[in-house]
Amino acid sequence: MAATRERYFDLLRAVAIARVVTYHMFPLTALELIFPSMGVMFALGGSLMARSLDRAARDRTVIVSRLRRLLPALWVLGLFAVPAMLLHGWDDPPWARLPLWVLPVADPPANEFGAEAAGPLWYLVTYLWLVVLSPGLLWLYRRAPLPALAAPLVLLGILLAAPVSLPETPERTLVSVLQFATAWMLGFAHRDGGLRRVPGPATVLIAAACVAGALAFWWRAGEDGISGLPLAYAVFSAGFTLILLRWTPPTGWLARAPLLDGVVTLVNARAVTIYLWHNVAITAALAVNEVLELWNFGTVVEEAGTFAIALALLAGAVLALGWVEDVSARRPPRLLPWPRRTAPDGNHPGQRELTPAR
Repeated sequence: MAATRERYFDLLRAVAIARVVTYHMFPLTALELIFPSMGVMFALGGSLMARSLDRAARDRTVIVSRLRRLLPALWVLGLFAVPAMLLHGWDDPPWARLPLWVLPVADPPANEFGAEAAGPLWYLVTYLWLVVLSPGLLWLYRRAPLPALAAPLVLLGILLAAPVSLPETPERTLVSVLQFATAWMLGFAHRDGGLRRVPGPATVLIAAACVAGALAFWWRAGEDGISGLPLAYAVFSAGFTLILLRWTPPTGWLARAPLLDGVVTLVNARAVTIYLWHNVAITAALAVNEVLELWNFGTVVEEAGTFAIALALLAGAVLALGWVEDVSARRPPRLLPWPRRTAPDGNHPGQRELTPAR
């Protein structure tokens, strides 16, 4: 039987994806602070993973299912990106690391031409590791919730303060996993009801302390963006996510706004495709801008026009390749997954849980 959609999660994921795309077009620090998309998406993933592990007879089945939904969209990107890089100056590719485009246990390699396509793949790498580690993390969390939530942050602080001698790629992967493991396990806490048992005022105080401490650390460090400080961003994301997951507001109103409801459904059904291709679309839009010379019409027109071109190119990629996500999730492939009907409570019957993104 198909699982009923959690529309609040769908809404949060849609906002997170929209913020990611907007930020990569307009890298403003304010966008990072308004909504820490990556922490939120990992928290949503952790909650859904805990639900699946509780329902499944075997942990391995859940892990394989998650990877089955995640990896084919990456393989499609690789079918375009790797040959394109080989044709554009990648004369001596690291052949031994090319399989990372198939199973991304670390960042897949890329040359300068393909850097923008490969840039967002750290999210898939981190998501993959957290999925694989989830049975153990969930076991630890249920036996010692507070130590389990704090441990990744403590280990991350130690790693950053006194780095061990690890190769760059494994160290970067380890930092990303530790950075978002707490958000992932906050998803466990949401699914188990642990967050709801924390009094509201205490939740607000803890969240405020996390956010204020992270912002103070970032301010003193003098970085351009808080995401450049893994520990600060992890703590900031944890505080922000606490508030978002502690209270689950009703979303029945979404069904009464057909256009917004459809956009939220579409973004969730194509979240992986949007995430993987948005940087490529933005890079291509900048190249189109060079041809059209939009700067002649002023900064506002240039930036708005470039963003519109990027969104149009991204829409084209979603229409052409998004069906891969349907096949991966064992749904009938659809060109445009617009909701066909809506139940009175705002849930969409007959739709299965979708894996994000990052």
